[in-house]
Amino acid sequence: MGQTLAPCRRTCGGMTHVVHPRGSRQLRSSAETIESMHGRLHHVILDCPDPRALARFYSALLNHPITHASDDFVVVAANDTSSGLAFQFAPDHRAPTWPDTAVPQQMHLDIMVESVADATPHVLGLGATKLDGEGVFADPAGHPFCLVKRPGWAEPISD
Repeated sequence: MGQTLAPCRRTCGGMTHVVHPRGSRQLRSSAETIESMHGRLHHVILDCPDPRALARFYSALLNHPITHASDDFVVVAANDTSSGLAFQFAPDHRAPTWPDTAVPQQMHLDIMVESVADATPHVLGLGATKLDGEGVFADPAGHPFCLVKRPGWAEPISD
């Protein structure tokens, strides 16, 4: 399977991000100016009762290999040095009842940064809420996401 991608769990940790003032972009709204941060999508993670089975489905559907597998976390990506879809064991998983919202969709994003500590104030300033677990936040609509330290196999995050 090659080099292992670092899985993000609900307790993502040890992350860092450096903001480069010269390369910073600003998001402007009528109410305020917000400094943006620089991140890169790491994985889209779906909760499920059987990560290996769901990974096999998406591996076949996308014609991408399984690049990392453990008992409770499996990744499907173009190769073992790229981001992709990940499947995380959720013992109490309830399938979404789309389009009925009685049971909403379950997934979260891993956002790759150089430093979780440096990125944290920026995501909070953008409207995120800190959740339990290191590097774990909710977006303004309540969807969870993790800030994860850029793994060694990934190119540095540029401005």
